[in-house]
Amino acid sequence: MTKRVAIICGGRSSEHEISCISAGGVLAAIDRSKFEPILIGISKSGKWFLLDEKTPLSINDGVLPTIAETGTSVTLDAAGFHSEGKNLNIDIVFPLLHGPYGEDGTIQGLLEMADISYVGSGVLASAVAMDKSFAKPIFAAHGIKVAAGFVVRASEWAKDKASIQKQADLLGYPVFVKPARGGSSRGTTKVKSAAEFVAAIEEAHRFDPKAMVEQEIRGKEIECAVLEIDGVAKASLVGQIKIDPKYDFYNFEAKYLDSATTIELPASIDQKISDQIRAKAVEAFISLGCSGLARVDFFLTDNNEVIINELNTMPGFTATSVFPKMWAATGVGYTDVITHLLNAALTRNNGVLGN
Repeated sequence: MTKRVAIICGGRSSEHEISCISAGGVLAAIDRSKFEPILIGISKSGKWFLLDEKTPLSINDGVLPTIAETGTSVTLDAAGFHSEGKNLNIDIVFPLLHGPYGEDGTIQGLLEMADISYVGSGVLASAVAMDKSFAKPIFAAHGIKVAAGFVVRASEWAKDKASIQKQADLLGYPVFVKPARGGSSRGTTKVKSAAEFVAAIEEAHRFDPKAMVEQEIRGKEIECAVLEIDGVAKASLVGQIKIDPKYDFYNFEAKYLDSATTIELPASIDQKISDQIRAKAVEAFISLGCSGLARVDFFLTDNNEVIINELNTMPGFTATSVFPKMWAATGVGYTDVITHLLNAALTRNNGVLGN
């Protein structure tokens, strides 16, 4: 008997469009002999709709997909998902929502209250991973090196720009300024001089009232995918991100719009270093209390120092996204990755009363 899977996409965050693309990938690859997908979209204003499977969920001529503000409404409460007075009888939710209101523990808490199984990390792990200012000290406490930096809250910035500017000057340029709870590099700026700092903070604060300033780490960008298989967190082969030199860093356009990024699999690095990164990826996953999946991003400096950048609890999930590519190179295909995640969701309870 097939299980009914609600694939939820869109959402209120700045990563709305990327979420739609991820959902399109899962919808196309899910094993329909085991699972019956039900597509649900959340508009940018937060309205929930039941979507037809033919809803456009890919980039066409450079235009990103979005969820319309009208359609057949869906509600979710303690009695489950309903549309037009009927229970949708959802067995599992695959919340392909990136960023705030989806990847930050909010929808996870709602699903916990409704007692519905779902893919991925629980409330606390999702919230902590989303807020890099909380994740970094946890990583450091587990012996995983992080970049030097500090937090700038909008309220502090309004009161004393000069002292915050001095902190950045002492850190030394270049620095990166980014939203603490953002994703897909939106709102992120590489700051090469003190003259650029003010504009960068204000750009980050457009996305999040809490910004982070971090010292630039020079080296290779290395990524590792973690997947729970039969209850055990396992690490994929590691890959190196290669970016067209016309980009200063791995920004939104380089990631999604310009075909400027490739991943070398496996990364051309020493095997001992590769094994070290894989072990640190699993350690980071465990340290935050994650479940299901994560993509863990690292820097590898020229002297082979491994520094964690961030852990993403719901990474981009199309067949050509980095997470599925790393598992394909490791020997686990896209459809099988989806099946592992859905099976794990059925046997695990992320809530405090179920563990």
